[in-house]
Amino acid sequence: MTGIDFHFNTPDKLGYACRLLRKAVATHGARVVVVADAQMLEAIDLALWTFAPAEFIAHCRCDGEPHTVARSPVVLAESGDAPLPHRQVMVNLGHGVPGGFERFDRLIDIVSADEADRQAGRTRWRHYADRGYAIQRHDFAGSAG
Repeated sequence: MTGIDFHFNTPDKLGYACRLLRKAVATHGARVVVVADAQMLEAIDLALWTFAPAEFIAHCRCDGEPHTVARSPVVLAESGDAPLPHRQVMVNLGHGVPGGFERFDRLIDIVSADEADRQAGRTRWRHYADRGYAIQRHDFAGSAG
């Protein structure tokens, strides 16, 4: 069963996601699919190019060239149901329950301190909990993220 980590009250969702991806890829050698709506995917794509110039995080869109997608440690997708090269880690930056999350070994759901994002996060939490998933809580209230 998919392991779920809920990272909530992150003060800077985009910056936090970049740091998490950097650590997952550099430290753990993880392969990650980032799921979000088109606007957030644009933002994370740009952020990954500019986040830390000396520590580029290789990434691509899931609809890129198949050989590039197969080799990229970070793949950006609007849905986990898209054709993807692996099912290791999914990071959800979207508001809804990501399609196909249950096929991944691990799901990391990131929720900002924004009230609308928190409300959507509560709905996702209930969805996962109602289906019997064990959820690890990571509360960043009062921290720098």
